[in-house]
Amino acid sequence: MSAEYPAGLKYTKEHEWVFLEGDVATVGITHFAQSSLGDIVFVELPSVGDTVEAEGVFGSVEAVKAVSDLYSPVGGEVVEINDAIDGDPAIVNGSPYEDGWMIKIKVADPSILDDLMGAEEYQEFVAGLEEGA
Repeated sequence: MSAEYPAGLKYTKEHEWVFLEGDVATVGITHFAQSSLGDIVFVELPSVGDTVEAEGVFGSVEAVKAVSDLYSPVGGEVVEINDAIDGDPAIVNGSPYEDGWMIKIKVADPSILDDLMGAEEYQEFVAGLEEGA
């Protein structure tokens, strides 16, 4: 298993990852996403208290190469945002799974995670994208 895609996380086809602890999900973008975007210069996130929908846009990432929407893997209420990346968005490039997480959501329906990919499945998905590039 690649360290680029940690086990224990769930992944989306839009290249977000999610980690569920109790009823709170931590969400960020994957190594593949940040490396595809290049140097991240700005991250737009929702406010604490906002509601996000599963598969709905919750913000955007602006990089030197492009601006990309962020899609929430789960629905619920935003309970925390990562203020550190507001001041230093490059943290996402250097540490997408630890320091570069984006938001924490109190999850309305945790069973939705059952529909997401595990690390091995996501790695195969990304390998297919890279082959087709």
